Amino acid sequence: MAMSSILHGSNHPQLHLMYFPPSSLLIMYNDPLPLTFSDFLKELLLRSKRRWVLSTVELLEEDPGPFPKFAIQVKTSYSNNHKFRLSGTGVTEEPLGLFSIDDNDGGVYVHKTIDRETYPFFHIMFDIIDKETGMLVDKTLALDVAITDINDNAPYFEHPVMKVSVKENLPEGYLPVPLTARDMDQVNTQNSNISIRLLSQEPAEPKIKLKQVEGTKMNQLTFTVVVEAKDHGIPALSSTAVVNLHIMDSNTHQPVFKDKTMESNKEILRVAVTDADTPNTPAWRAVYSIVKGNEEGNYKIETDPKTNEGILTVIKTTLTNVQIAVENEEPLFVCSSGGAESTAKTLTVPPQTVSVTVKVIDVNDPPVFDKKVTDVYVKEEQETGKVLYKPKVIDVDSDVEKIRYELVEDLAGWFTIDPKTGEVTTVKKMDRESPYVNKDNIYTILIQAIDDGEPPATATGTILVHLGDLNDNIPYVVEKKLVMCGKKVIVPVADKDNPPFGCPCFLSLGADNGDKALKSAEAGLVSLKSLPYGNYTVPLVIQDQQGMVVNDTVQIMVCDCGGGDKCKASLPRTSSLDLAAIGILLAGLLLLLRESLKIGKPPRSSPSSKGDGFRLCQSPHSHRQTQQPWFLK
Repeated sequence: MAMSSILHGSNHPQLHLMYFPPSSLLIMYNDPLPLTFSDFLKELLLRSKRRWVLSTVELLEEDPGPFPKFAIQVKTSYSNNHKFRLSGTGVTEEPLGLFSIDDNDGGVYVHKTIDRETYPFFHIMFDIIDKETGMLVDKTLALDVAITDINDNAPYFEHPVMKVSVKENLPEGYLPVPLTARDMDQVNTQNSNISIRLLSQEPAEPKIKLKQVEGTKMNQLTFTVVVEAKDHGIPALSSTAVVNLHIMDSNTHQPVFKDKTMESNKEILRVAVTDADTPNTPAWRAVYSIVKGNEEGNYKIETDPKTNEGILTVIKTTLTNVQIAVENEEPLFVCSSGGAESTAKTLTVPPQTVSVTVKVIDVNDPPVFDKKVTDVYVKEEQETGKVLYKPKVIDVDSDVEKIRYELVEDLAGWFTIDPKTGEVTTVKKMDRESPYVNKDNIYTILIQAIDDGEPPATATGTILVHLGDLNDNIPYVVEKKLVMCGKKVIVPVADKDNPPFGCPCFLSLGADNGDKALKSAEAGLVSLKSLPYGNYTVPLVIQDQQGMVVNDTVQIMVCDCGGGDKCKASLPRTSSLDLAAIGILLAGLLLLLRESLKIGKPPRSSPSSKGDGFRLCQSPHSHRQTQQPWFLK
């Protein structure tokens, strides 16, 4: 930064033997400076075409002090009625408190050590302030301070401890382990220039170049490698990293049959091999194939994943000579040792073979049902003694006439089976509503066919009996005791039969008090007047869709529920209504919603035309078939 041009005239103040204009500052060394700060300012003021220029100065990092330490002094040609002010990084900006200046004499001080890796550069500004007015008396002068690096940081590895797995058959001279070292000192200097070398490995043999050493077991191939990173600073600093190398097995050994010839008269033969590679790896797992003697596909051989044995399965044949080969999933490779020309290469070698002499013994095959699952459709409640099913069975090894049959599963005990013919006959009437019949109206029977072979073989057949419904259940009131809190109550009605034998049902009032009935999923009884609190027995007539009629009663508890659905206080004991009372109560039987409801007319007598009681109507939420809520009002 250039200072103001030098002016001449008797009105300007003077300092020492040099003449300065009012708009000029002079920063002077305090000679001698301590050795560690000797390079702090270098040629601070340079004369260039009548201007004073401040150059960048350097300060050595990590100066140990003592602090505060005098560094430089600022002088001016102004009178004593002024003071100095310092600002910028290290003063009014982070790191605060690093530099300060004496207000009176302009001495600049350093208060602590500086880490270049944190603060490599400072920009400081000087001002002269009039003590009385507080105003600046000259332009601000700036100074740049650069921190000189020392070798105070050792290089470091990004990963001081590494675990790496490498294949056994890697080419020599190649180790796929990336190592990254860094140094926080100034770049492009000896302090950050790093050299890396290998210090040690454990175990020492085989070498990391992965040259195979004869007799080495694969469980020894785990190496600990110590690597050093060292910079070129003065003094030189270093650090180390540890690389744990695990050598993964590759296929360097062929599987070898334990026996060269084998003989068997069993249905299944196991052939065993030995393999020095690591168990349960592709290099160890065997792949078997039949090389000779299986031209007609009468044999197959598979690998036991646990034992690595070959399992030879015999499909009926009279062949006696079989040759089996074995090789690994991973191709074989061999390391050849020849000094500088040592190589590792994949080889194509003939697989190991073994000859097997097979004497086939026929085994007893089980009988086979013509159909494993048979569907039979019958009506429920049929008379006993009906033959439901007769099986068709074939057996290639045994006489079909000697097959015997057994009933394995018949949970309801409805059937019996002929042990010679296998005929399944009913001994009880079948009920579709039985708990042993599933939701799809299916009853399951299991039978078994057993031949006379050695040992006996069996086959199982399944019979699915689809039961058709009959009108064998009467409709009924689900809840016999009901609470009437106002003038209506829900009356649920159900029938266990399926349509068209069950609900929706016809419902009417009993005791010869109606000739009309409602046919709907929901309907109700409506009280035609306010009834005294108490218990009432109301007769009902229920009829299903096929005309089956049943008389039933429902107990109605009329009480004060207080806005809820339960009685608040005790009620009088239950009493039955005689015919006259029922006639009065039910004389007002009316049919509601005539236009929107389907009306049936089962044979009943004419209703009474006078008196107050209940009337029957349909609920607007009618939708069920098997259980009908009705309500009384």
